[in-house]
Amino acid sequence: MSKDREFLWRRLHSLLGIIPVGLFLTMHLFINFTATGGAESYNDATAVMEKIPFLILVEWIVIYIPLMFHAFYGVYIAFTATPNTGRFSTYRNWMFSLQRFTGVFLVIFIAWHIFQTRIQKALGTHVDYDMMASIVANPFMLGFYIVGIISATFHLSNGLWAFLVSWGITQSPQSQKIATYVTNVLFVILSVVGVAAILAFV
Repeated sequence: MSKDREFLWRRLHSLLGIIPVGLFLTMHLFINFTATGGAESYNDATAVMEKIPFLILVEWIVIYIPLMFHAFYGVYIAFTATPNTGRFSTYRNWMFSLQRFTGVFLVIFIAWHIFQTRIQKALGTHVDYDMMASIVANPFMLGFYIVGIISATFHLSNGLWAFLVSWGITQSPQSQKIATYVTNVLFVILSVVGVAAILAFV
C-alpha cells in the first residue's frame, strides 16, 4: 500500500470512528439509559427508533458499513502499528496501546452483541427490555457487557483525542493537554451512562 493511499485510509478510518460510529454509540448508550426509568421507558424509546423509515437500509449505510470498515482496518492498524515513543509521552503511548487492545476486543464484543440482538430480531425474537434482562441475568454476560461498554467508551474518547491530532485540530502541546482533559471527562460521563444502563436490566 502506497504512503498516500495509507494516509487517506487512516484519515477515513479516523473520521468514521467519530462520524457516524462514535455518534451512534453515544446515541445508543443514552437510549439504553432510558432503562433506568423501567421497562416501559426503555421499550418506548426503542420503539421510536424502530419506526425510522427504511430502517434496514439506514442501519447498513449509517452503522454497519462504516463500523465494519473501522473495525477491520482498525485490526490491521493494531497489528502493524508501533508506539511513537519519540513524539508522545509515556502516558500517550499507554493510551496508544490501550486503543489497539480495546479495538480488537470490541470487534469480538460488538459481533456478539449484534448476534444477540439484531440477528435474533431478524430470526423473529422481539428485542425489548425483557430480552436484555434475560441476557445479563447471566453474571458472566453482565461482566462481559460492562467490560465491553467501558472498552467502547474509552475507545471513542481516546479515539477522539487522536482524531483531533491527526486532523490538525489540536497541534500545540497546550491544546492537546486540554483535549486530554475534555476526552477523559467524556470517557467518565459515557461510562457512567453505559454501565448504569446495563445495570438497569439486572
